[in-house]
Amino acid sequence: MGGNGGSGTSAGDAAHAGDAGSTASAAAAEKRPNELLTSWFVRSGWSKGELARQVNRRARQLGAHHISTDTSRVRRWLDGENPREPIPRILSELFSERFGVAVSVEDLGLRISRPLPSATGVDLPWTGPQTVALLSEFSRSDLMLARRGFLGSSLALSAGPSLIEPMQRWLVPSPQAPQPEPDPDPATRARGRLSKPELDLLETTTVMFRRWDAQCGGGLRRKAVVGQLHEVTDLLQEPQPEAVRRKLFKVAAELAELAGWMSYDVGLQPTAQKYFVLALHAAKEAGDRPLGSYILSSMSRQMIHLGRPDDALELIHLAQYGSRDCASPRTQSMLYAMEARAYANMGQPGKCKRAVRLAEDTFAEADEWDEPDPDWIRFFSEAELHGENSHSFRDLAYVAGRSPAYASLAEPLMRRAVELFEKDDEHQRSYALNLIGMATVHLLRREPEESTVYAQEAIGVAAKVRSERVNTRIRKTVDTAVRDFGDLAEVADLSERLAVELPETAVAV
Repeated sequence: MGGNGGSGTSAGDAAHAGDAGSTASAAAAEKRPNELLTSWFVRSGWSKGELARQVNRRARQLGAHHISTDTSRVRRWLDGENPREPIPRILSELFSERFGVAVSVEDLGLRISRPLPSATGVDLPWTGPQTVALLSEFSRSDLMLARRGFLGSSLALSAGPSLIEPMQRWLVPSPQAPQPEPDPDPATRARGRLSKPELDLLETTTVMFRRWDAQCGGGLRRKAVVGQLHEVTDLLQEPQPEAVRRKLFKVAAELAELAGWMSYDVGLQPTAQKYFVLALHAAKEAGDRPLGSYILSSMSRQMIHLGRPDDALELIHLAQYGSRDCASPRTQSMLYAMEARAYANMGQPGKCKRAVRLAEDTFAEADEWDEPDPDWIRFFSEAELHGENSHSFRDLAYVAGRSPAYASLAEPLMRRAVELFEKDDEHQRSYALNLIGMATVHLLRREPEESTVYAQEAIGVAAKVRSERVNTRIRKTVDTAVRDFGDLAEVADLSERLAVELPETAVAV
């Protein structure tokens, strides 16, 4: 695949099987240098030793303590050897972080050995039974592999047409599935029938998990959410009345989206994408298009994070089209805000500003909406609206070459978001992210002293929130401050505090 035409068997391994000399020679003859991996490696500026250290560090974070890479091993990868799991995924994540774009395993000329069809890719059957089976299998595998110390080693991120085209089928009406024959066994019927209080409790538990995530970050309760999701899929495999079945699919969709969001928050990007895709399938079975649009917005946010704003925009437009006649003003406002983020990262200021205005105007209609908003969109408050729109202008500033003009547009909105989040104990992660946003805006305006004030405050909040996303953004902001204003005492003090209070630690799964 790509620049890696080898068999995936190292010469050292082949030399110990059968005729050592002839087998090793055959392996060497079949193996060709991995030109794609070499290209990314050269552009990264890393030495072979540094890449080996990065791989070992990430492997330890994932709990894969059996991995011990050195410079000779890196050289063999560049020469065409295909490393075993989970190294291809680790390399994908490392180069994605290095370049700020999604670098897939295939982009590196690597392949993942023995992939499970149901655990790879996003082009899945849009039918209820398959959705339940895939949710059950993936959540079970996640729990099992997390206990062993690492997970998702057979996953790779999808992007571009391979992601967008399968998601477009969300809008295609599903054929009416034949209803199963009633089970004659009274014990089975009794076991499968849920009471209204039991269904209400499932929904209440999902709300509770969502509150914990907003307050404490994705690292604290991720496995609990995955476990609850697996329990719900067990219920979906039992005979249920149609109304109960739809409500269970809705609960499953919300839990899968939350599991994806928590995975995204702690840096498990392929795992997050898989949960988002499965959540969208469950939302379709529930017949809940507004919820589907929200799931697509989470996928869009992930694509922006991974440097794929074109994909993010496609996902948002799909969400808007699919829910235009049924989503509440608050949900539509959130979608416009995400559309603005995508346009900002694409360097299209006119379209970005238009989407920002639409987000503001639509949000003003939220109080006039006759029906109560679902819990999953209640996070989108006035503070969140200002935070998203200010981040759009901040992103425009970076795309426009660190433009102080766009940074000045971002500053009052970000300041208002910080003021509102400071009073909100339930959304501490959002508070930390907007403090970091204020720090970056002041750096763009070349105001390092003001920037360090907000960064110092962000470090204090981040220490209470288990979010690798928050920690990574703080580190990047501090690195920028050190690079541009490292001679200032305030910046030096900030860097020292970061090293002490937020050292790089294992990813919480």
